[in-house]
Amino acid sequence: MLRLAILMFCVFSITAGEFVVAGILPEVATDLEVTVGTAGLLVTAYAVGMIIGGPVLTAVTAGIDRKRLMLALLAVAVVGNAVSALAPEFSLLLAARVVTALVTSTFFAQAIVIAVQSAPPEQAGTMVARLAFGMNLAMILGAPIGAQIGSQWGWRATFAAIAVACLIGLGLVFLLLAPPSDAGRTLAVSELLVLRQRPVLVALAITAVGNVGVLMVFNYLAPLLTDLGGHPATRLPVLLLAYGVGATIGNLVGGTLYDRNPRLFQPALLGLLAATLVGTWFVAASTTLTAVAVVAIGLLGFAIIPGMQARVMMTAAEAPTLAMAVNASGYQVAAACAGLFGGLIADSTTGPRPIYLVAAGLTMCGLLMTAVATRSLHGTHHEGAAVTTD
Repeated sequence: MLRLAILMFCVFSITAGEFVVAGILPEVATDLEVTVGTAGLLVTAYAVGMIIGGPVLTAVTAGIDRKRLMLALLAVAVVGNAVSALAPEFSLLLAARVVTALVTSTFFAQAIVIAVQSAPPEQAGTMVARLAFGMNLAMILGAPIGAQIGSQWGWRATFAAIAVACLIGLGLVFLLLAPPSDAGRTLAVSELLVLRQRPVLVALAITAVGNVGVLMVFNYLAPLLTDLGGHPATRLPVLLLAYGVGATIGNLVGGTLYDRNPRLFQPALLGLLAATLVGTWFVAASTTLTAVAVVAIGLLGFAIIPGMQARVMMTAAEAPTLAMAVNASGYQVAAACAGLFGGLIADSTTGPRPIYLVAAGLTMCGLLMTAVATRSLHGTHHEGAAVTTD
C-alpha cells in the first residue's frame, strides 16, 4: 500500500503539469504578450511530447534499473516545471513544457509495471485502475488548483508548485520505494507490439476522436466562461472545481453503467454529451446556465472514459501493463488536437463560442465510431459462436 500510495502521488504530481494550463491560460497570454490561441499551443505541445516520449523513451530506457529511471524522470519533471515558472518568453516556456511532457508517459508506464508486479495476478486490473485514478485526479483538481494559485500569486507560482510536488515525489521514491525484485525491465517494450493489432488501433482511435471535443471545451473554459459567459475571473477556480466534482461523479457512474450494458450506455453517454455541448452553445452568454453546463459537461465527459479504458483493456488483454499507457497516448492525441483547433477558433473573428458546436460534432464522430466498432465486435463474436455450434 505504501508503494502504491507513493506511485499515485508521483503520477498525480507529474501529470498535473498538463492540466493546470487550462486555469491560467489568459494570464500566460497576457503576461507573455501572445494571443489566447497561441498560449493554447502549450496544451498541444505537451500532448505531442507525451505521445512521442512515451513509446520512444520506454523503448530506449528498457535496460535501465527501474528505480534509477524513475528518479531521473522525476528530476527532469522538476527541472522542466522550474524552468516553466521562470521562463521570460513564450518560446522558452513552450520548450520547457515539451521537455517535461517527454518523461510523463514513460513514468506512468513504469509505475504501471511496478504496481502490477507488486500485486497478485488477479488484482492487476485494480492496481492499474488506481494508478489511472491518480492521473484522473490530476485532471480533476489540477485546473482549479492551478487557477487558484495563479489568481493569488501569478501563473508562475502554479508551475513552481508542481515542481515542488515532483521534488517531494522524487524524495519519496528515493527513500521509500523498493520496486519488486522480479520486475522485468523489458516487459514494457515487448508489450508495445500491441500497437500493431487492428482492434487496439480502433479502440485508440475511439479514445482520441471521442474525447477531443470535450477536451477542447475544457482547455478553453477560461475564455468561454469569462469573456463569453460573463463570469468574473475570481469565480473561475470555483467553476473548475465544480467541473471536477461533476467529473468525479461521472467517472463512477460511467463505469457502473458500462459494466451493466456497454453496447447501450457508451453510445448513449456520447450522445448525451454531444447534446449538452449543443445546448451550451445556445446558452453560452448566460452566467447561470453556463455554470450548470460546466458541471454537466464534466460529468458526461468523464462518464465516457471508463468505457473507453475498458475497450482498450479488452482488445489488449495480452498487454495489461501498457494498456492504460497506450490509452493515455490516444487521450493525448485528443488533447493535442483540442489545443490546436480550439486555439484557431478562439483567435478567429467569431470568438470562442463555436468551440461548443465543433466539440459536439467531434463527439458525434466518436459516437458513430463506437457504434460501428461495437457492432463489428458483436458480429465477430456471433460468427465465432455459430462456427463452434456447427
